[in-house]
Amino acid sequence: MSKRLFQVERNAELLIQVLRSQVAERRFELHDFVIMPDHVHLLLTVAEGMTIEKAVQMIKGRFSYRLSHEFGFKGEVWQRGFSEVQVIGDGNLEAHREYIAQNPVKAGLAGQVDEYPFCYRHLARVKAALRNEEEALPGLKP
Repeated sequence: MSKRLFQVERNAELLIQVLRSQVAERRFELHDFVIMPDHVHLLLTVAEGMTIEKAVQMIKGRFSYRLSHEFGFKGEVWQRGFSEVQVIGDGNLEAHREYIAQNPVKAGLAGQVDEYPFCYRHLARVKAALRNEEEALPGLKP
């Protein structure tokens, strides 16, 4: 992707919605991700009967469809193909997670890995904080 399509917050949030819907449909397990202004990193395990090619096709297709129909975007969204690396072993998994998390820091978009709003670690931190707040104030709904 050569355009900086994801520098628009609305587009990055839409991709997060697409990823969540695919996880909810049990198409794959999402271990980590970061949505950079002009590219995306995903660390996922595909479900049985699913291929990585099909999973990526579904993500790209659903995002493109929603971007076009909900926001009127016309034009190419994704570059052809994608890069794939097979991760074997826990150490290799953690190395890839760290590489993904460091992308916004290296690009100067965040000072720390969990500060960048369009990444797994930031969203997990926000979710945990909300859960802790709900536990501290039972019965109180925002």
